[in-house]
Order: sequence, then C-alpha cells, then structure tokens
Amino acid sequence: MASVAQTRFGIVGSGWRGEFFLRLARLLPDRMRVTGVVTRTEARGAEVAAEWGVRTFRTTAELLAHERPDFVIVSVPWPVTPDVTRELVAAGVPVLAETPPAPDLAGLRSLWADVGGSGLVQVAEQYLLMPGHAARLAVVRAGVLGEPTSVQISSTHLYHAVSLIRGLLGIGHESAEVSARAFVAPLANPLSPAGWSGDDTPQQLSTTLATIDFGGRMGLYDFTDNQWWNPLRTRRLVVRGSRGELVDDRVIRLVDPTTPVESFLMRRQTGLDLNLEGLDLKHISFDGDVVYRNPFVGSGMSDDDIAVADIVARTGAWAREEGPAPYPLAEACQDHLVSLAIEESVRTDRPVVTDAEAWAG
Repeated sequence: MASVAQTRFGIVGSGWRGEFFLRLARLLPDRMRVTGVVTRTEARGAEVAAEWGVRTFRTTAELLAHERPDFVIVSVPWPVTPDVTRELVAAGVPVLAETPPAPDLAGLRSLWADVGGSGLVQVAEQYLLMPGHAARLAVVRAGVLGEPTSVQISSTHLYHAVSLIRGLLGIGHESAEVSARAFVAPLANPLSPAGWSGDDTPQQLSTTLATIDFGGRMGLYDFTDNQWWNPLRTRRLVVRGSRGELVDDRVIRLVDPTTPVESFLMRRQTGLDLNLEGLDLKHISFDGDVVYRNPFVGSGMSDDDIAVADIVARTGAWAREEGPAPYPLAEACQDHLVSLAIEESVRTDRPVVTDAEAWAG
C-alpha cells in the first residue's frame, strides 16, 4: 500500500473544539502532526503544552515563523473567526475555519468580500463525510433513487443540517424560501456535554420545524434543543427520489415497472460479540458493493472523529495541491445563509426568501 503524506497543521484557539484536532493528531501520529497552537495567554499555553505535548505561541506570526504548516485551523469564538481568517489569508496561508465562518449575514458578506477571491479558505463542515452519510450520498449519487427530490432530517442543527440537505439534493446556491416555526414541549434532558445530570425532570425544550423550498426540490428540517446529546430523541434521515426512497439505512426502489426491491446499507463493524479484530468500522456496503471505506482503519475512532479526521486530511491534500477542495468557503456561506433564514423565519413568523449572494457567482 502506498504511503500517505503526513498532514501538518497549526491551530489558532485552545478551547474544546480545538482539542478535537489535538486529539486526532495524537490518535493518528503517522497521518497528522500539530506544528503549534496559538493561545491568548502564557498560562493557557503552558496548560496546552503540558497536556498535549505541542508548542504554543501568542500570535499567528510566531506560529508561522516556527514552522510553516500545510494549513492553519481557526478554532476560536464565532465573532473572532473572520478576523483570524483574514490575518492568515493576508499571510498567504491556507485556512480551515470552524463552522460557521462568520456569525451573521453581514459577517459572511464582509468575509467573502475580503477573502473569497483568495481561494485559500476551506470550512470544517464534516457531516457529509460521516461514514453513514457518505454511504447514503454515494447511493443517491449513483442514481439508485432516481432524481432526488426531498430530504427530511432530524439529527443535527442549522448549517450542518443544511449542508446535508443541499449535498443529498445536489443543490448549489439557488434561492430558497424558508418557512419555520418553533414549538415548546416538556422533555427529559438527562445528558449534555457536561455528562449525565442525574435529573430526569422534564424541561421545556424547543423544537424547530422548517421547510426549505429550493423550487422543485425541498428540505424538511426538524431539530430539538440538545438533540445531539439527548438519548430520548433518535436521528432520522429520509431521502425521497423519483424512483424510490431511503430511510436511514433502508432503501426501496423500482428495478422494473412492477418490481419494488428493498435493500439495506450494511456496516462491517468489528469487535462486536466474538469478533476479535478490534473495535473498528471497516466499510459500509450496499447490495454487495462497498460504497464507503473507512480511511482510518485500525484507529477505532467514532464516526464523528472519522469525519473530522477525513476533512483535516483532505484539507492537507488540497493545501499541498494533491487533491480537490474539501469544503470551500462559498459552500459554508450558503449553508449558514439558509440557517440564518430558518432563525429569521422563526423570529418573525413569516417566510424568508434568500437572495443570490456574491459567493454564488
């Protein structure tokens, strides 16, 4: 097997999101290396250095002077992301910005005006690279369902969900009409990023429902507060097409005018029951064909970690001019444009139509 180039990246920011990337580099030392981390204070820098064994710096200039990475990950609070991105682009450095690339529409427009033409900015939108979603996307793009016409998603929030809807429908930067409402209902909420609370008392949590009309194709968005963590709310994904339908891992479609056939996406997950190969995802198949292969076999990583590692590796290949752009700034701007329309529609209780923005051109 041919060797894979090691991806070298710096990180600006040392919060919990930045630690995702540090952890991946520790898990995959042959594939990834952190050249340094920019932190605001010496004290925080000392903590990061002690915990992760990496050099830290106070400025991006110091980071770049130490060792030029393939690219730099911007993992800072939303309002700061555009400024750090501009600073790195001005230095001619490829950037992988966290989602969203700017907090609001004015910020998106300003950021695009300043750096959109540089071609140096990618965004860490990993959901289409998650193994299950990547397998579903492969099935849809193979034409199994005919022409995809709608996507219904109840899983993740706003721009991440919009990314999945647009990707599965093959939507670009078309105008969209968004109609959204929020509903409040009691729901136990026992688990959060802080861990199990020990409290199963129902709380008043909000569920947002939105239709996104792309003009002939549509998305249905359904998200409940803390749905990522709450074990009492499952994840659902439906893709409907002109010749069939995908529901999570189940696919039904016509193979001739009188024969509907049902098939399933099948994971080869080792380490379960008496399998002694180690806990790992190997691949996902559909009707005997492998439609997704884990690019990090042997790592034992979760699906989300696999997806984040994948976009980091793809960004490294892109920055070295060895592969295509993984998720350009224009795509992430469009995702957030639609997600902002969802929030505006809830707030104003009226439909919101998105316009063609500068990044559409």
